[in-house]
Amino acid sequence: MKRVFLFLLTNLGVILVLSFSARLLGVDRFLTANGLDLGMLLAFAALIGFGGAFISLLMSKTMAKWSTGARVIERPSGEEESWLLNTVRQLAKKAELPMPEVAIYEGAPNAFATGPSRSKSLVAVSTGLLQGMDRRQVEAVLAHEVAHVQNGDMVTLTLIQGVVNTFVIFLARVFGYAVDSFLRSDEEESSGPGIGYWIASIAFEIVFGILASTVVMYFSRKREFRADAGAASLMGDGRPMIEALRSLGGLQAGELPKELAASGISGGRMMALFSSHPSIESRIAALESRVR
Repeated sequence: MKRVFLFLLTNLGVILVLSFSARLLGVDRFLTANGLDLGMLLAFAALIGFGGAFISLLMSKTMAKWSTGARVIERPSGEEESWLLNTVRQLAKKAELPMPEVAIYEGAPNAFATGPSRSKSLVAVSTGLLQGMDRRQVEAVLAHEVAHVQNGDMVTLTLIQGVVNTFVIFLARVFGYAVDSFLRSDEEESSGPGIGYWIASIAFEIVFGILASTVVMYFSRKREFRADAGAASLMGDGRPMIEALRSLGGLQAGELPKELAASGISGGRMMALFSSHPSIESRIAALESRVR
Protein backbone atom coordinates (compact mmCIF):
# COMPACT_ATOMS: atom_id res chain seq x y z
CA MET A 1 0.00 0.00 0.00
CA LYS A 2 2.88 2.36 0.80
CA ARG A 3 4.37 1.78 -2.66
CA VAL A 4 1.02 2.41 -4.37
CA PHE A 5 0.66 5.67 -2.43
CA LEU A 6 4.19 6.66 -3.47
CA PHE A 7 3.34 5.84 -7.08
CA LEU A 8 0.23 8.07 -7.02
CA LEU A 9 2.02 10.86 -5.14
CA THR A 10 4.91 10.85 -7.62
CA ASN A 11 2.49 10.93 -10.54
CA LEU A 12 0.67 13.92 -9.07
CA GLY A 13 3.95 15.67 -8.25
CA VAL A 14 5.21 15.37 -11.82
CA ILE A 15 1.97 16.81 -13.22
CA LEU A 16 2.07 19.74 -10.78
CA VAL A 17 5.73 20.51 -11.54
CA LEU A 18 5.16 20.45 -15.30
CA SER A 19 1.98 22.53 -15.00
CA PHE A 20 3.60 25.15 -12.75
CA SER A 21 6.70 25.37 -14.96
CA ALA A 22 4.59 25.79 -18.09
CA ARG A 23 2.60 28.62 -16.52
CA LEU A 24 5.69 30.30 -15.09
CA LEU A 25 7.43 30.31 -18.48
CA GLY A 26 4.31 31.29 -20.40
CA VAL A 27 4.35 28.03 -22.33
CA ASP A 28 0.69 27.39 -21.52
CA ARG A 29 -0.38 30.59 -23.30
CA PHE A 30 1.71 29.70 -26.34
CA LEU A 31 0.29 26.19 -26.50
CA THR A 32 -3.29 27.37 -26.03
CA ALA A 33 -2.87 29.95 -28.78
CA ASN A 34 -1.72 27.18 -31.10
CA GLY A 35 -4.63 24.89 -30.34
CA LEU A 36 -3.08 22.63 -27.70
CA ASP A 37 -4.80 21.94 -24.38
CA LEU A 38 -2.04 21.89 -21.74
CA GLY A 39 -4.14 19.99 -19.21
CA MET A 40 -4.98 17.27 -21.70
CA LEU A 41 -1.34 17.00 -22.77
CA LEU A 42 -0.19 16.63 -19.15
CA ALA A 43 -2.81 13.98 -18.47
CA PHE A 44 -1.89 12.13 -21.67
CA ALA A 45 1.85 12.24 -20.90
CA ALA A 46 1.33 10.98 -17.33
CA LEU A 47 -1.09 8.26 -18.43
CA ILE A 48 1.22 6.90 -21.11
CA GLY A 49 4.45 7.50 -19.16
CA PHE A 50 3.42 6.00 -15.84
CA GLY A 51 0.85 3.59 -17.28
CA GLY A 52 3.39 1.88 -19.51
CA ALA A 53 5.95 1.59 -16.71
CA PHE A 54 3.37 0.27 -14.25
CA ILE A 55 2.02 -2.33 -16.70
CA SER A 56 5.59 -3.52 -17.30
CA LEU A 57 6.05 -3.91 -13.54
CA LEU A 58 2.84 -5.93 -13.17
CA MET A 59 3.88 -8.22 -16.02
CA SER A 60 7.55 -8.43 -14.99
CA LYS A 61 7.50 -11.95 -13.52
CA THR A 62 5.53 -13.43 -16.39
CA MET A 63 7.72 -11.74 -19.00
CA ALA A 64 10.92 -12.77 -17.18
CA LYS A 65 9.91 -16.43 -17.14
CA TRP A 66 8.87 -16.32 -20.79
CA SER A 67 11.89 -14.42 -22.12
CA THR A 68 14.52 -16.51 -20.30
CA GLY A 69 12.69 -19.83 -20.27
CA ALA A 70 13.10 -19.91 -16.48
CA ARG A 71 11.68 -22.94 -14.70
CA VAL A 72 10.26 -22.27 -11.24
CA ILE A 73 11.33 -24.86 -8.68
CA GLU A 74 8.15 -26.15 -7.09
CA ARG A 75 9.36 -29.62 -6.14
CA PRO A 76 13.16 -29.95 -6.01
CA SER A 77 14.39 -32.64 -8.39
CA GLY A 78 17.80 -32.97 -6.80
CA GLU A 79 20.17 -31.88 -4.07
CA GLU A 80 21.21 -28.71 -5.91
CA GLU A 81 17.64 -27.47 -6.30
CA SER A 82 16.91 -28.28 -2.64
CA TRP A 83 19.97 -26.27 -1.64
CA LEU A 84 18.85 -23.34 -3.79
CA LEU A 85 15.39 -23.27 -2.21
CA ASN A 86 16.73 -23.56 1.33
CA THR A 87 19.35 -20.86 0.75
CA VAL A 88 16.83 -18.37 -0.66
CA ARG A 89 14.41 -19.23 2.17
CA GLN A 90 17.07 -18.48 4.80
CA LEU A 91 18.09 -15.23 3.10
CA ALA A 92 14.46 -14.12 2.76
CA LYS A 93 13.90 -14.86 6.44
CA LYS A 94 16.90 -12.71 7.39
CA ALA A 95 15.58 -9.93 5.16
CA GLU A 96 12.09 -10.33 6.71
CA LEU A 97 10.56 -11.06 3.32
CA PRO A 98 7.97 -13.58 2.13
CA MET A 99 9.55 -16.50 0.29
CA PRO A 100 10.19 -15.51 -3.36
CA GLU A 101 9.70 -17.91 -6.23
CA VAL A 102 13.03 -19.51 -7.17
CA ALA A 103 13.83 -20.43 -10.76
CA ILE A 104 16.65 -21.80 -12.91
CA TYR A 105 17.21 -20.98 -16.56
CA GLU A 106 19.66 -22.20 -19.18
CA GLY A 107 22.37 -19.70 -20.05
CA ALA A 108 25.72 -18.11 -19.34
CA PRO A 109 26.50 -16.86 -15.80
CA ASN A 110 23.92 -14.36 -14.54
CA ALA A 111 21.04 -14.00 -12.10
CA PHE A 112 18.16 -11.59 -11.60
CA ALA A 113 15.30 -10.63 -9.31
CA THR A 114 12.00 -9.22 -10.48
CA GLY A 115 8.34 -8.96 -9.55
CA PRO A 116 5.67 -6.32 -8.88
CA SER A 117 6.18 -6.30 -5.09
CA ARG A 118 8.17 -7.77 -2.23
CA SER A 119 5.47 -10.38 -1.65
CA LYS A 120 5.32 -11.42 -5.33
CA SER A 121 8.97 -11.61 -6.32
CA LEU A 122 11.09 -14.01 -8.34
CA VAL A 123 14.78 -14.85 -7.92
CA ALA A 124 16.37 -16.72 -10.82
CA VAL A 125 19.87 -18.03 -11.49
CA SER A 126 21.39 -19.43 -14.65
CA THR A 127 22.90 -22.88 -15.05
CA GLY A 128 26.13 -21.18 -16.12
CA LEU A 129 26.38 -19.35 -12.80
CA LEU A 130 25.72 -22.53 -10.81
CA GLN A 131 28.42 -24.34 -12.75
CA GLY A 132 30.97 -21.50 -12.72
CA MET A 133 30.90 -20.55 -9.01
CA ASP A 134 31.24 -22.40 -5.74
CA ARG A 135 28.28 -22.47 -3.37
CA ARG A 136 29.53 -19.68 -1.13
CA GLN A 137 29.77 -17.40 -4.16
CA VAL A 138 26.35 -18.48 -5.45
CA GLU A 139 24.90 -17.74 -2.01
CA ALA A 140 26.38 -14.23 -2.21
CA VAL A 141 24.75 -13.71 -5.61
CA LEU A 142 21.42 -14.93 -4.23
CA ALA A 143 21.82 -12.55 -1.28
CA HIS A 144 22.43 -9.72 -3.76
CA GLU A 145 19.16 -10.53 -5.56
CA VAL A 146 17.22 -10.88 -2.29
CA ALA A 147 18.61 -7.47 -1.29
CA HIS A 148 17.12 -6.02 -4.49
CA VAL A 149 13.73 -7.35 -3.38
CA GLN A 150 14.25 -6.09 0.17
CA ASN A 151 15.12 -2.60 -1.12
CA GLY A 152 12.03 -2.50 -3.35
CA ASP A 153 14.24 -1.76 -6.34
CA MET A 154 11.76 -2.99 -8.94
CA VAL A 155 9.10 -0.49 -7.82
CA THR A 156 11.63 2.32 -7.36
CA LEU A 157 12.98 1.91 -10.88
CA THR A 158 9.41 1.81 -12.21
CA LEU A 159 8.64 5.15 -10.53
CA ILE A 160 11.80 6.69 -11.99
CA GLN A 161 11.01 5.29 -15.43
CA GLY A 162 7.47 6.66 -15.19
CA VAL A 163 8.74 10.14 -14.30
CA VAL A 164 11.22 10.33 -17.18
CA ASN A 165 8.67 8.85 -19.60
CA THR A 166 6.21 11.60 -18.66
CA PHE A 167 8.80 14.33 -19.19
CA VAL A 168 9.90 12.85 -22.52
CA ILE A 169 6.35 12.60 -23.90
CA PHE A 170 5.37 16.07 -22.67
CA LEU A 171 8.51 17.92 -23.81
CA ALA A 172 8.64 16.16 -27.19
CA ARG A 173 5.14 17.38 -28.01
CA VAL A 174 5.75 20.90 -26.71
CA PHE A 175 8.85 21.20 -28.90
CA GLY A 176 6.93 19.61 -31.75
CA TYR A 177 4.29 22.33 -31.54
CA ALA A 178 6.99 25.01 -31.42
CA VAL A 179 8.64 23.65 -34.58
CA ASP A 180 5.29 23.30 -36.35
CA SER A 181 4.34 26.90 -35.46
CA PHE A 182 7.70 28.17 -36.73
CA LEU A 183 7.25 26.38 -40.06
CA ARG A 184 3.75 27.71 -40.64
CA SER A 185 3.34 30.99 -42.50
CA ASP A 186 1.47 33.86 -40.84
CA GLU A 187 -1.34 33.59 -43.39
CA GLU A 188 -1.78 29.86 -42.93
CA GLU A 189 -4.76 29.04 -40.75
CA SER A 190 -4.16 26.78 -37.79
CA SER A 191 -6.59 23.87 -37.96
CA GLY A 192 -4.52 21.56 -35.81
CA PRO A 193 -0.98 20.24 -35.86
CA GLY A 194 0.68 19.85 -39.24
CA ILE A 195 3.21 17.37 -40.58
CA GLY A 196 6.01 19.37 -38.93
CA TYR A 197 4.54 18.61 -35.52
CA TRP A 198 4.43 14.86 -36.06
CA ILE A 199 7.94 14.60 -37.51
CA ALA A 200 9.45 16.90 -34.86
CA SER A 201 7.62 15.13 -32.01
CA ILE A 202 8.96 11.74 -33.07
CA ALA A 203 12.49 13.11 -33.47
CA PHE A 204 12.44 14.89 -30.10
CA GLU A 205 10.97 11.83 -28.39
CA ILE A 206 13.88 9.72 -29.66
CA VAL A 207 16.48 12.31 -28.58
CA PHE A 208 14.89 12.98 -25.18
CA GLY A 209 14.36 9.24 -24.67
CA ILE A 210 18.08 8.59 -25.16
CA LEU A 211 18.98 11.39 -22.74
CA ALA A 212 16.39 10.20 -20.21
CA SER A 213 17.79 6.67 -20.29
CA THR A 214 21.03 8.00 -18.77
CA VAL A 215 19.01 9.17 -15.74
CA VAL A 216 17.37 5.76 -15.32
CA MET A 217 20.70 3.97 -15.72
CA TYR A 218 22.33 6.27 -13.14
CA PHE A 219 19.80 5.19 -10.52
CA SER A 220 20.15 1.57 -11.66
CA ARG A 221 23.91 1.69 -11.01
CA LYS A 222 23.32 3.21 -7.56
CA ARG A 223 20.96 0.41 -6.60
CA GLU A 224 23.60 -2.18 -7.54
CA PHE A 225 25.96 -0.76 -4.91
CA ARG A 226 23.10 -0.91 -2.39
CA ALA A 227 22.32 -4.52 -3.29
CA ASP A 228 26.00 -5.47 -2.93
CA ALA A 229 26.03 -3.86 0.52
CA GLY A 230 22.75 -5.62 1.31
CA ALA A 231 24.26 -8.98 0.34
CA ALA A 232 27.21 -8.35 2.64
CA SER A 233 24.80 -7.49 5.47
CA LEU A 234 22.62 -10.57 4.92
CA MET A 235 25.67 -12.84 4.91
CA GLY A 236 27.40 -11.03 7.75
CA ASP A 237 30.55 -10.71 5.64
CA GLY A 238 31.39 -8.81 2.46
CA ARG A 239 34.11 -11.19 1.30
CA PRO A 240 31.84 -13.80 -0.36
CA MET A 241 30.29 -11.07 -2.52
CA ILE A 242 33.76 -9.80 -3.43
CA GLU A 243 34.80 -13.33 -4.41
CA ALA A 244 31.60 -13.76 -6.45
CA LEU A 245 32.27 -10.53 -8.35
CA ARG A 246 35.87 -11.51 -9.01
CA SER A 247 34.71 -14.88 -10.26
CA LEU A 248 32.09 -13.20 -12.45
CA GLY A 249 34.79 -10.93 -13.86
CA GLY A 250 36.69 -13.99 -15.04
CA LEU A 251 33.61 -15.59 -16.62
CA GLN A 252 31.77 -14.73 -19.82
CA ALA A 253 28.72 -13.12 -18.24
CA GLY A 254 25.41 -13.83 -19.95
CA GLU A 255 23.29 -11.12 -21.53
CA LEU A 256 19.73 -10.90 -20.25
CA PRO A 257 16.80 -9.75 -22.41
CA LYS A 258 16.63 -5.95 -22.68
CA GLU A 259 13.70 -5.63 -20.25
CA LEU A 260 15.66 -7.58 -17.60
CA ALA A 261 19.11 -6.05 -18.14
CA ALA A 262 18.83 -3.78 -15.10
CA SER A 263 17.75 -6.73 -12.91
CA GLY A 264 20.78 -8.96 -13.44
CA ILE A 265 23.90 -9.43 -11.37
CA SER A 266 25.97 -8.30 -14.35
CA GLY A 267 25.04 -5.70 -16.95
CA GLY A 268 25.88 -5.34 -20.61
CA ARG A 269 29.16 -3.94 -21.90
CA MET A 270 27.93 -0.50 -22.88
CA MET A 271 29.21 3.03 -22.49
CA ALA A 272 29.31 3.95 -18.81
CA LEU A 273 26.44 6.47 -19.04
CA PHE A 274 24.13 3.89 -20.61
CA SER A 275 25.18 0.92 -18.48
CA SER A 276 22.70 -0.52 -15.97
CA HIS A 277 25.55 -1.81 -13.77
CA PRO A 278 28.74 -0.22 -12.43
CA SER A 279 32.03 -1.83 -13.37
CA ILE A 280 32.92 -4.93 -11.38
CA GLU A 281 36.12 -3.18 -10.24
CA SER A 282 34.18 -0.28 -8.69
CA ARG A 283 31.77 -2.65 -6.96
CA ILE A 284 34.64 -4.65 -5.49
CA ALA A 285 36.33 -1.44 -4.32
CA ALA A 286 33.11 -0.31 -2.60
CA LEU A 287 32.78 -3.64 -0.79
CA GLU A 288 36.44 -3.71 0.21
CA SER A 289 36.05 -0.29 1.82
CA ARG A 290 33.31 -1.80 4.01
CA VAL A 291 35.38 -4.86 4.95
CA ARG A 292 38.40 -2.85 6.11
